[in-house]
Parts: sequence; structure tokens; C-alpha cells
Amino acid sequence: MLTDARTLRRRIRGLRGARPEQLDEAIRRIESEWSRAAAKRTNRAASVPTPRYPEDLPVAQRREEIIAALRQHRVLVLCGDTGSGKSTQLPKMCLEAGRGVAGAIAHTQPRRIAARSVAARVAEELGVTIPAPGSGTRSGSGSGSGHDSPGRDRGGGAIIGIKTRFDDRTGPNTLVSVMTDGILLAETRHDRDLLAYDTIIVDEAHERSLNIDFLLGYLHQLLPQRPDLKLIVTSATIDTERFSAHFHDAPVVSVEGRTFPVDVRYRPYGTGDGDDAETIDDRDQVQAVIDAIEELRHEGPGDVLVFLSGEREIHDIADTLRREELRDTDVLPLYARLSAAEQHRIFEPHRGRRIVLSTNVAETSLTVPGVRYVVDA
Repeated sequence: MLTDARTLRRRIRGLRGARPEQLDEAIRRIESEWSRAAAKRTNRAASVPTPRYPEDLPVAQRREEIIAALRQHRVLVLCGDTGSGKSTQLPKMCLEAGRGVAGAIAHTQPRRIAARSVAARVAEELGVTIPAPGSGTRSGSGSGSGHDSPGRDRGGGAIIGIKTRFDDRTGPNTLVSVMTDGILLAETRHDRDLLAYDTIIVDEAHERSLNIDFLLGYLHQLLPQRPDLKLIVTSATIDTERFSAHFHDAPVVSVEGRTFPVDVRYRPYGTGDGDDAETIDDRDQVQAVIDAIEELRHEGPGDVLVFLSGEREIHDIADTLRREELRDTDVLPLYARLSAAEQHRIFEPHRGRRIVLSTNVAETSLTVPGVRYVVDA
């Protein structure tokens, strides 16, 4: 492991100043630590699951090209449209390319809800489990070994782990650690060279938050000091050329997303157009959204995703919809401050129709399954 190699290197350097009578004992201790470190590396390599890829995802069809580019280059920029599957399939491709053994694969997401959903999906596809919050895990954002608990793989942390604020479900056996970009940035305070990781995926880099920009700048300076480190930057926009230039003309792989025909309908409300009194519509946003949902009820099956600007609007419309007592309909809020259990409800199997009332967390890095209709307020 990269961290063990650094420790052993220091111990070996320290032998230069040892007295002859101390040398034999010091060498025996180093040999013992070396053997434990080698066994740890062997066990991690043996725990790597065999990845399988959904054939309907565009990024899976470029698997061999992406893996070859990852093996050949230190930095890779991946341009993938929304729905291409890049967030969930890239960690598996890194494992197939031999990454994640000498150190974990850090997979960053802009938001906690995206980190949790991506980790859950990757774990499901690999056939492993992620321990529930609090089941032998550590609180806080630091890295650590954690404790053995039910659901942990091979007794030392889940193979796919989650690390967000106050929720660290990783351990010594974690191969892929899905985290927010802010958590990885915070780890540079106690692990300046990020030796806990042999590969870093900065996902949704086009969002260009302060955390993402600081992280990209830090990695730009770190790469010359870490020749063993691999970096993948993903973006859903044409910013990929700028990211490539920033990392000395790194290769760019473009993956098209899945597109479907979309019928757009405009339903204005408020003061209407012009001065004609007949065009005035005095409905408020709540009533306008309710009317749109009512219109879509006659279009056929499928869930409805409603984009709203904040929690207050979500609760107002949710209360109104529940009073309507719509048959076979579940109303689910979705926003960043919602508990993990409530957020996870949108991914659970269901009968009937769901109406998901969401802030912009569902605009990027998170795909809500089953949605056929979108109401954009």
C-alpha cells in the first residue's frame, strides 16, 4: 500500500543511524511490518470483484477505450452527457484497470445525496453491501479504519464506501470511496500527498464550485510529486477542452448520452401577456403546479418530477397534493437537507405513480428513476 511504503521507507532510512547491537532487532521489526503490509496488499487484490456493465449505457460501450486510456495516461478527461452512466461505471472500469489496490479510488461528487446514490448503485452492480449509518462506522470526515460490523466486507470496511460530513463508512478494505469534493479537499490537511488513494475521479467538474476549482488546482500541483497517481476529470459540457489544457493537454474521451423525444408545453400563469384583461391569470405557483400535474394524469403511466426553487415551495405543494388524496400516488420531497433515508425513497421500487418535488439536486449527478414527465416551475 502507498501509505505502508512511505512508513517502511522512513524506517529503512532510520537504520543508517542505528548502533550495531540495535540493527538486527530493527531489521526484524521492519521485516515483520513488511510481511503484514504485503499480506494486506494481497488481500485487497483478491477482494476486487469482477465488474459487469449494463449494456444499455453508452459509457459501457466505450469500456475498452477508456480502460486503455487510463492505463496509458496519468490524466484522463471524460466528456459524458447526462444519462451516459459515467458516474456509476467509471469506478468499475478503474478496478478492472488494476486501480484501487495500492490505495483506494476516491470518487468525488458535488453533493451528499449524489455521493450516497452513486455508491449505492455501484455496490448493487458489484454485488456487495454498504453498511448502514452508525453500524460500526466512525462519525466525522477524517479517514480511518472503522470497526467490524454486519454488512462490512471481509471485516475491514465495505468494498464500496461512503464518506460525507459526519458519515464515514469506509475502512482498510475499501476499494472505492465515494465522497463529496469538500471531504477530499479537507483530507489534504492531514494527508498532503493523498497517499490513501491511487486514483481520483473528480465527477461533474463542470459545476465549477469553489471546492472543485481548489481541488483541481491542488491536484495539478500534486501530480508531479505523485507519479503513481491517476486522475479522471468528468464533465457534461464543452468545458472539457479547458480541463484538458489545464492538465497539459490530457486526452479527452467523449461519450454521448441517451436522448429521447421531448414534448415541451408552456403553461404561463401570473399577469399574462400584454394589457388584455382576458389574458390575466391570477393563479399562484402552487395552483399552477397542481394544474400541470392534473393535466399529466391523463397522459398515461409514469412518474412526475417537479423542479422547485426551495424547501418552502416543496412543502407548500406537498401539503396541497396530500390534501387532494390522489389515488395510487406518492408525494416525495427531495432536497439536500433531507435525511438519507428520506432521500433514498426515490430509488425504492413502488407501485402507482410518484410525484417527486425536488430542488436542483436532481438536475445533475443524480438520475431519478421512472420519471416520464417533468414540471419546471
